[in-house]
Amino acid sequence: MVPLKQSCSAAGPLSQLKMYSFMGGGLFCAIVGNILLVVSTATDYWMQYRLSGNYAHQGLWRYCISNKCYMQTDSIAYWNATRAFMILSGMFCFAGIIAGIMSFAHFSSFERFNRSFAAGIMFFVSTFFVLLGMAIYTGVTINFLGRRFGDWRFSWSYILGWVAMLMNFFAGIFYICAYRMCECRRGNGPR
Repeated sequence: MVPLKQSCSAAGPLSQLKMYSFMGGGLFCAIVGNILLVVSTATDYWMQYRLSGNYAHQGLWRYCISNKCYMQTDSIAYWNATRAFMILSGMFCFAGIIAGIMSFAHFSSFERFNRSFAAGIMFFVSTFFVLLGMAIYTGVTINFLGRRFGDWRFSWSYILGWVAMLMNFFAGIFYICAYRMCECRRGNGPR
């Protein structure tokens, strides 16, 4: 008698290769997304503007005017919220990467816990946190700072945040697809 729960490694080599391809694609997207999250959060080019005829730019941590940078010492709620959501997103993405790497290994003690599914969920949570942070920053910038500065635009650090969100989303999709392939093979196995 064959047990009801079979390992994902018990399927044919072609379907196992497809599953590993999804996991590899998801891992690639997640690593790139996490790097972009860190770069986006740490750099000072979220917004560029002219202030009293001088070129200036700001990020989540510092603002720079006339090639001199200063720490943002004001505790403004939207900056704090954006910072917090970006940091939480990076932490969930990193945890998802660890779970994603572990999903390549088959440990018998983790048979009830599917690491591909866990990695996919962590990447979706990371995506949600980036979306919240970017939406807060975008809304406040357009409604408040956009009116304060006449000649302004979003810059490359801000754009990297949106690209990181997409990369985390696709990483989640890839890992959920790998999980679904594993579950379909478990359901189609002999009983």
